[in-house]
This record gives sequence, structure tokens and C-alpha cells, in this order.
Amino acid sequence: MKDGSVLSLLGLAQRAGKTVSGAFAVDKYLKKKTVPLAFLASDGSSETAGNYRRLAEQKRIPLLEIYTKEELGNALGKEQSVVVLITDKGFAKAIEDVLRTN
Repeated sequence: MKDGSVLSLLGLAQRAGKTVSGAFAVDKYLKKKTVPLAFLASDGSSETAGNYRRLAEQKRIPLLEIYTKEELGNALGKEQSVVVLITDKGFAKAIEDVLRTN
């Protein structure tokens, strides 16, 4: 599968209601729950990136930094997105499987 397959899966997860995006929503969600996978924009600010890297490490969440804000946003039907949580284990596994085969 191509790299675009990960973005397609991200879009499917969004349409299925299995993502959380945006700093406020992500922070609120992570205070109550943990997630199987997160995306962080590769071109986000260093302060924001550092905060989410620490949080992901504390909660043992795999963190992928392979797409830009625009690429993540486009996959979700938005203009930009700095951080995206995948809340469903099935979608997280499918994304990790695609990345493993590339």
C-alpha cells in the first residue's frame, strides 16, 4: 500500500468518529483517557511538539510525526491539524500495519 493509504485510513477514522483533533479537544480527551495512536504534525511549533511528545511518552502512546499540519488537516477534511488522536484500536492497528509494510 502507498503512503497515501495511511491518510486514507485517517480520513475513514475521522468519518467513523474515531479521531480527536485540535489542541483543546485533545488535551481534554487525554486528561480522561488514553489512546492507541497519535499523529503530531512534523511542522508544528517546537513548544507544542515538545508538550505532546512528553505527554505521549508519559501515557505510552505511539506518536507519528510523518505528516505536515496541512496533510493531517486535509485527511480530516479541515484546513490544518497539529495533533490527531486515533481512539479506536482497530484503526490504529490498520495504520501501523500499513506503515510496517512500507
